[in-house]
Amino acid sequence: MTNIYFIRHAQSERNFTDEMQRPLTREGTLDADALAEFMEKYHIDAVLSSPYKRAFDTVLPIAMVRGLDIKTDERLRERDAGSWKGENFLEYIEMQWEDPDFSTEGGESINAVQRRGIAAVNDILVKYCGQSIAVGTHGTALSAILNYYDSSFGFRDFMRILDLMPYVIKLSFKGETLVSKTELFKKERKYDA
Repeated sequence: MTNIYFIRHAQSERNFTDEMQRPLTREGTLDADALAEFMEKYHIDAVLSSPYKRAFDTVLPIAMVRGLDIKTDERLRERDAGSWKGENFLEYIEMQWEDPDFSTEGGESINAVQRRGIAAVNDILVKYCGQSIAVGTHGTALSAILNYYDSSFGFRDFMRILDLMPYVIKLSFKGETLVSKTELFKKERKYDA
């Protein structure tokens, strides 16, 4: 059995303009530490993360407790919103879930995010077969992966986890077949802090 603990990052600074370097809020940092303490009861063989600071910093305490390095994977990053500038967020997100091929100019669709996310998952399942891996990622990236394994996962489900930061869901696989998923940890924090 291969277990992947997908970890949606803790609360980050919303008014920070550099998407890749956006840090965690003070509360987010404390929540990442609390998450590491919670995760101590689970065996973890490796820690992977999106290269974005908020995802990396969320799994950093987990890696530090275990003396593990964090391997980054660009395919686990948040979607590229392209020309979207932050206006009408709910309308933008709903359009993406209604039409998974919809994207703004220069941006990524849900399907595009899903393709790269599932490619990363498939590589994890081969490289870490039979192991337990913590994976730091983002709301849309994680939602697109969950939608791949359960096509009923959509806009409402995305909205349910929007204010859950950090959020942990364990996916267990036999080979490349998903056999179970279990929500393990969630901290309610406002998305637009």
